[in-house]
Formats: sequence, C-alpha cells, structure tokens
Amino acid sequence: MLLEAKNIYSNRPSKNLNQKKYGFFKISKNIDQGAFQLDLPEKWMIYNVFNEDLLTQYKKPQFKNQHMKLVLPPDIINK
Repeated sequence: MLLEAKNIYSNRPSKNLNQKKYGFFKISKNIDQGAFQLDLPEKWMIYNVFNEDLLTQYKKPQFKNQHMKLVLPPDIINK
C-alpha cells in the first residue's frame, strides 16, 4: 500500500520538497471498518493506524518503460 503524505511531517526544509505518497507498506491488521494498521519503519515515531482514505493500492504501470521509483522515507518528525 501507498500512504498519502498529507499529515506526515518530515525534516525537509519545505513541504513542497516532500513526496506525495510513501510506500510500499504491508497491511498487518484490519483494525475496524476503514482503519488499517501498517508495518512502518521503526524509526518513524508515528502511530501506525490509518484511515482507508489515506491509503492507495499500488498498481503496476501500463507501459514497460514506466516504473515507480522506490523513494526512501525521510526521518519523520512527531508533532
């Protein structure tokens, strides 16, 4: 799953430099209707349960030369 970076704060100097989505994360548990627990990196000091509106399922690209670059997640700041 891909996680929307909407409410995630990083140590980058500007929010415009952040990624729009982070991923790929595995769903470890279905908490409730519309809430999922993700396996996040241990250095992320944020709560790991997210609403389904913030999650997007990864789709393979339609064309052979297209690919999604795996971006390493930044250090997350807990606000």
